[in-house]
Amino acid sequence: MTDPVNDRPITGPDDLLEPYHAAQKPREQWRVGTEAEKFGVYLATGDPIPFEGDRGVAAILRELVDRHGWTPDEPEKPGDPVIALRRANASITLEPGGQLELSGAPQFTIHQTCAEFRGHMAELRDMSAELGIGWIGLGFHPFARLDELPWVPKPRYPIMRDYLPTRGKNALDMMQRTATVQANYDYADTSDAMRKLRVSLILSPVLQAMMANSPFVEGRATGERSHRAAVWLDVDNDRAGLLPFAWRDDATIENYIGWALDIPMFLVKRDGKVKRATSITFRTFMRDGFEGAQATQADWETHINTLFPEVRLKRTLETRSADSQQTPLLCALPALFTGVLYDDAALAKAESLASRIPYDAAVRARPAIARDGLRAELAGRPLGEWANDLFQIASGGLEARARLNANGADETVHLRRLGELLAQGHTPADEVLAGMDSSKDFRTQVIELARV
Repeated sequence: MTDPVNDRPITGPDDLLEPYHAAQKPREQWRVGTEAEKFGVYLATGDPIPFEGDRGVAAILRELVDRHGWTPDEPEKPGDPVIALRRANASITLEPGGQLELSGAPQFTIHQTCAEFRGHMAELRDMSAELGIGWIGLGFHPFARLDELPWVPKPRYPIMRDYLPTRGKNALDMMQRTATVQANYDYADTSDAMRKLRVSLILSPVLQAMMANSPFVEGRATGERSHRAAVWLDVDNDRAGLLPFAWRDDATIENYIGWALDIPMFLVKRDGKVKRATSITFRTFMRDGFEGAQATQADWETHINTLFPEVRLKRTLETRSADSQQTPLLCALPALFTGVLYDDAALAKAESLASRIPYDAAVRARPAIARDGLRAELAGRPLGEWANDLFQIASGGLEARARLNANGADETVHLRRLGELLAQGHTPADEVLAGMDSSKDFRTQVIELARV
């Protein structure tokens, strides 16, 4: 059934604000949604699993339906295979190279988020073991070449596959060989949304260093702490990265919308057909239409979901800078910014911390962060020091929230492992590298050290 609201034509600038106004929530309704991607590999060889076949990712989706009550989403194009599942408010989807993603239901506490992820992995574990498959939580595929990975049959992926390499040399690596953990946060109104976007975006280089976890490429250690971060330096720099206008104290939602309007589109969907629309911006689409189609609310929401800044503003605020993680650290990302964004005192402290990071310094630091992680410098100061400050602010915010689990522990319990690493000046990648033994099989060790 067509949603009459989303099908309504956009007639002016006020219509572009509608998704953000519709999403605003009072504080007591704020929740956190976590998205966690992972790579599937065959345990015996480390080879990536294909899309099709009895031991492919499509078979995993079928087993989740049969054994655990997930419901297949209707394919975007009739006759295409199922590539997404849904259960209650959670979904399981596939990234272009077959990365499996749990988009968890919005939760009121990080305790609930972690319980949901543990349940997801318990569902995967038995069926994956039967198929000889393991799941790896790293930000970049540690073994596979591009030509060894599948392409998931989603209509927008061929458009992205053709267009994005014209915008950046690392586009296909981004699509097929990276994996992330992302967290989504609510906001009270558009002013609150922009305040949270500014703080989390300016601090995103610090988060990137803290969660750096991709030190391997094609079966070797590269010397980097986050090859995923290096990949994102050249994907589509108009669509991705840091947003210079967000460094302004007076930045508004209209600034974000203005930026989004001038980014080329990927597609327009009408009557079950996908039309390539990379030749026009959304601003042009609003003014002139495209092949007989007029811009609608659904088109606008599709477009803002195809933008890739380090923090993205849609119906939630999405932090996007972290590499995928192993299970002990997976909940640290949603916990970290829950502590920062959902407590007034913590947000004010984080805003003060962010005010010390100039835009140019953040841009200059990004290559060094990919290479050196917490050992890099930002605005003349080691990343490790910035990270400790952010960690303390987040911890204080979580303590103030006082959301307790059944054992009486607050949400800082989910930052404990991250705190141990920071105390040593280590990223997750440093810990994986420290566990490697050159006398043992490389692939077997990586699989064991990076399993989720």
